[in-house]
Amino acid sequence: MSESRQPESMGFENAFEKALSAIPVFPLPQVVLFPEAILPLHVFEPRYRAMVQHCLATHRAMAVAQVIPGEDEHGRPRIAPIAGGGVIIEHQSLADGRSNIVLRGQARLRLEELDPDDARPFRVARATVLCDMPVSVRQNDRTALVAAATMFASEVKKHDPSFTFMLPAALDAARVADLCAFQLVVDAGVRQAILDELDPRVRVEMVLGQLALQHGAMINTDKNRVLVLN
Repeated sequence: MSESRQPESMGFENAFEKALSAIPVFPLPQVVLFPEAILPLHVFEPRYRAMVQHCLATHRAMAVAQVIPGEDEHGRPRIAPIAGGGVIIEHQSLADGRSNIVLRGQARLRLEELDPDDARPFRVARATVLCDMPVSVRQNDRTALVAAATMFASEVKKHDPSFTFMLPAALDAARVADLCAFQLVVDAGVRQAILDELDPRVRVEMVLGQLALQHGAMINTDKNRVLVLN
């Protein structure tokens, strides 16, 4: 078994930029990677083992794209055109060839998939980094989002004591919305819509609205359980 961690000083951003012309794509159902998010993955399929080895030998970067209904022109599962780009910050090889990796989200990416190539078993895309619109989110809105997220996380913890939720204090509202969506929003389609949105003000509203719906649903479910028990 071997384990590696890429030092911060190695320069993730430069390596990530170099990967964009042909970035490996990891298609996953129900998974949406956001900037700054930490995503642990267990890699077991041979084609994705090969992808991880390629990433480790080059730039350590990959795009995580949510699988959506249908097939593309090559008969492969369709993927969302907006994906999360990340870098491998931890890697653990297992004895049977599988591996555990940890990705850190770096950016939103628009993908343009390249044609299949017999020389590689995994999918590859040309990627463009998508930047947020240059707008400001009101401090009151950021405060409201943090409060709603904390309240919802507390409700979840009542049902699952092992659940944890943390937000770095210095994050701006756009990143707070991203991490709240990644950790707290249940519906993968909604998470994808939040990833697609480049206006931080709208993202904050979307996450606030979804957390309110989820919190209300949990409270109503608890009330109904009490009524049944009584």
